[in-house]
Amino acid sequence: MAHLPNFIIDLAVILISAGIVTILFKWLKQPVVLGYIVAGLLASPHISFLPTVTDTANIHVWSEIGIIFLLFALGLEFSFKKLVSVGGTASIATVINMGSMIVIGYIIGKLLGWGFMDSIFLGGMLSMSSTTIIIKAFTDMNLQKKKFAGIVFGMLIVEDLAAILMMVLLSTLAVSQKFEGSELVEEMLKLVFFILIWFVVGIYLIPTLLKKLKKHLNDETLLIVAVGLCLGMVLFASAVGFSAALGAFIMGSILAETIEAKHIEHLVEPLKNLFGAVFFVSVGMMIDPDIIVKYAGLIILLTVVILIGRPIFAALGVVASGQGTKVAVQSGFSLAQIGEFSFIIATLGMSLKVIREDMYPIIVAVSVITTFTTPYFIKVSDPIASWVDKKLPNKWNRLRSGYANSYKSVNKQNTWKKLLKSILLNVAVYFTISIAIMLLFQRFITPFIIDFIPNIWGKVLAATLTLLLMAPMMRAIIMKRNKSQDFKNLWSDNYFNRGALVSLIVLRVAICVALTLMVLIPLFPTATPILGIIALVFLTIITFSQAFKKQSRMIENRFIQNLNSKQQYDESLAAIPSQVANDLLSKDIHIEEVEISPLSNVIGKSLRELNFKQRTGVNIICVIRGERKINIPDGKEILYPYDRIVIAGSDEEIQSFTTSLEERNKALEEKEEESATYHISLSQYIVEKGSAMIGKSIIKLNIRDKTECMIIGIDRNDESITNFDARFIFQEGDILWLAGEKEMLNAFGDNIEAATENTPTMEFPI
Repeated sequence: MAHLPNFIIDLAVILISAGIVTILFKWLKQPVVLGYIVAGLLASPHISFLPTVTDTANIHVWSEIGIIFLLFALGLEFSFKKLVSVGGTASIATVINMGSMIVIGYIIGKLLGWGFMDSIFLGGMLSMSSTTIIIKAFTDMNLQKKKFAGIVFGMLIVEDLAAILMMVLLSTLAVSQKFEGSELVEEMLKLVFFILIWFVVGIYLIPTLLKKLKKHLNDETLLIVAVGLCLGMVLFASAVGFSAALGAFIMGSILAETIEAKHIEHLVEPLKNLFGAVFFVSVGMMIDPDIIVKYAGLIILLTVVILIGRPIFAALGVVASGQGTKVAVQSGFSLAQIGEFSFIIATLGMSLKVIREDMYPIIVAVSVITTFTTPYFIKVSDPIASWVDKKLPNKWNRLRSGYANSYKSVNKQNTWKKLLKSILLNVAVYFTISIAIMLLFQRFITPFIIDFIPNIWGKVLAATLTLLLMAPMMRAIIMKRNKSQDFKNLWSDNYFNRGALVSLIVLRVAICVALTLMVLIPLFPTATPILGIIALVFLTIITFSQAFKKQSRMIENRFIQNLNSKQQYDESLAAIPSQVANDLLSKDIHIEEVEISPLSNVIGKSLRELNFKQRTGVNIICVIRGERKINIPDGKEILYPYDRIVIAGSDEEIQSFTTSLEERNKALEEKEEESATYHISLSQYIVEKGSAMIGKSIIKLNIRDKTECMIIGIDRNDESITNFDARFIFQEGDILWLAGEKEMLNAFGDNIEAATENTPTMEFPI
């Protein structure tokens, strides 16, 4: 037999170890991630009495792939619209929480005598919660519908995005080995530039591409296309100096805005699970038991800092965002752990060789401990929150209820603020796209044109093509929002507004003049005085050109259509519009959609019989059955398997409803499991001499009802009879093939004889 490469042997050891240990952790009802880490420890060279991995370099390759697919899957669950929807609460709370923990981690590192990079990386690791562990804990404890759970999910979304940005900044710091404000600002601008370009171009092209190819996209081809796009963005991100993780996350977030997002997420999940498992196993392999024993005091210290610091600062952040103290305390206690992103940041530091080698096993040990404590912290958060509420003085009532709840009405935004915000966003997007087009031409296309046409006409051609492609963007910079209602209202209000509005237009024209000169001056450096006039003439032409106006609108319409296509598709399937759901939230009324399990004991019962309103307090506002929507159903409406019922109620009422439904489902499942032991079996029965069956037909004997068995075949002499009807008459010696439960088959003879005691011997002459 050919010798297997170490690569395959090591992968076998990893997956076998992971499979055995995770099954054990499932049985113990512990997070699977912890099982992977323990499996990695058992498969590491530190454990000598078990089969171990021989080449750890290969594992780093697998773990890199694991990070890519983990971040790609995370991007598929993330969208920039979702970031906006979580609002200021999650953003403010996360900034306060993460910022505080980064500072504390840095201070601890410096007090321990660690260097700058070690300390700043430690702060980054301590600032990240575990999305996986929190979601698992909320699911196990049925807390997903609670108000504080929604805030925590929002904070996790912001944390994930902040972690991506943090990885970019830490990479920059690691390369420069010094903290220079100008360099970091430059790197941040570069990051914003590329993220904006990737997002705008991706939203403009990819949804359109998927729509055109939809009829050719089955599961196989869609998976290949999605993974290809992911790895393509990974290559591009690496080429421009960013991490592979950032590229994977960006492509995932772009695909999250397409109609196929859920389908792609479903297809990618096995890949994410496989390579994610390898990544977490590789994390466990980095644990050195000797280092853990050596640094036990530091591990305990960091654990205490997380278990105290994260709940406090997270709660303060939620309070600062306008929520009440009870919700804040519950949210803070839910975030008292570190997890997978801490491992990824540690992996980054190790790969760049800028952090201590002993930091990795230390942070993993802290994560394992805080993961075990997470469910207990969530459980005690409610009584602690109630205790804090009682201890607050009466004059702090607004703090208790949350100042955000004191202002339910939405004031009309200032017209100037609205206009300036829209113009700023418009200029930023189109300016960035224009710069991208210019850089693309300067680096790749212009040199090719000049080599092909070496004289002045080559430069003219290159400049013309560049400006023509930039023209729709520059026209949008100058003209966009100039005819909006806000602009007209401000213009007609007073003369001061007119001067300010004209100044805005002049400023935007100046930006476009600068863009035009940035294209022309490198090509024609000796003609600089004339180029300003050429730029003004060019901008005048594109401003009044209907062709460029039409092209600009077409580009923008396609982008907006692609950006909103998934939202429009989701809303077309929703029972009620999202705006209505948001309005109801201001009255503490939540909307949830619940699917009726095929095992539920509510199936076949009417809404009047179930009486959900009296039992749980929720209102049934819609029943969705396939493509049919039954709005405001009456009490006669009967529930069927896989019906989706849309309910409205408070957090407590919805939680009561879902808990009640799950208990009913569980009871019925147990009953089904018990009944599943009664299987259908086959048996033979011989019609012997003197049997009461002789001379009687199947219909006369009523065999199915009397014996709960079915005749599926009859052997008579040497003939096998399978095509018979209910008038078939039995004879002596017939061999009956019976189907039924084993108990009823054994009692067939007794039951049939009892059923024929009073039946005449002959029904038809033979």
